[in-house]
Amino acid sequence: MSFFKKIFSSEKKETLDKGLEKSKTSFFTKFNKAVAGKTKVDDDVLDNLEEILVTSDVGVNTTLKVITRIEDRVAKDKYLGTSELNKILREEIAGLLSETNSGEETQFSIPTLANNAADGTKTPYVLMVVGVNGVGKTTTIGKLAYQFKKKGLKVVLGAADTFRAAAIDQLQVWADRVDVPMIRQDMGSDPASVAFDALKSGVKLEADVIIIDTAGRLHNKVNLMNELSKVKRVMQKVVGDAPHDVLLVLDGSTGQNAFEQAKQFTAATEVTSLAVTKLDGTAKGGVVIGISDQFKIPVKYIGVGEGIEDLQVFNKYEFVDSFFK
Repeated sequence: MSFFKKIFSSEKKETLDKGLEKSKTSFFTKFNKAVAGKTKVDDDVLDNLEEILVTSDVGVNTTLKVITRIEDRVAKDKYLGTSELNKILREEIAGLLSETNSGEETQFSIPTLANNAADGTKTPYVLMVVGVNGVGKTTTIGKLAYQFKKKGLKVVLGAADTFRAAAIDQLQVWADRVDVPMIRQDMGSDPASVAFDALKSGVKLEADVIIIDTAGRLHNKVNLMNELSKVKRVMQKVVGDAPHDVLLVLDGSTGQNAFEQAKQFTAATEVTSLAVTKLDGTAKGGVVIGISDQFKIPVKYIGVGEGIEDLQVFNKYEFVDSFFK
């Protein structure tokens, strides 16, 4: 397989390598113990590898898929040495991730929308961002706004997380930092009203992209579903097919809890893409592999540092190369 013949941009790759350092070190400490004294990939090695992948937060179902693929390789090749196991593992996980479209094609660009309004005004690309409080949702929105603006796109933010005053203020800090307009109302206002105003303003300003923040409460899934559905309906009064993307932000450092959040939100609303944050501060980077595989929703972005440039477009080949090299 030629998965890893691609030449990666050095600066971005160095940031990714550094961001995944804890995950890689944790994995290979266990991996090296598992194959110590072994020359052949046998049942004991595979059993140990299965345990390592599960404890690295890859998830049980995804781990079983990986182990099955390696078992097939062992059966086909008759004899595989432990020295080849890392290479095989990289190839099989990259192959697994290839079955779910990832975000490397986006490059922080926005698709051209064909359905311009009848009056000739530009149709903005509407991105609705969801996720529980504390996962890095506001920071992700700010970094996205920065990246889009850097590409020459005109960005408008909408502060529709009106449940917490801090959420509005935090988003305002990012709007000021990136120097993009933000539409806001008072705490406790109707989130759908804020979204409506943001889209109306975005259309008037001829924005290329409008990013709508939403509340991150999971205490009642029905209420969450109703609120997000209402926000969507109201936005569609301004831009008929909005939102064009519903991005779920997950905290990679929470490991299996990120799986649970993904289950909750995908049950409450249609999620079309994922961002996994805080991978630099954790040894749980394997969660990206499991979430991408289990939910069949493309991981578009990963957070590998606190810097404004450290939200990266997820590239499955770069990720696997950094994790397993």
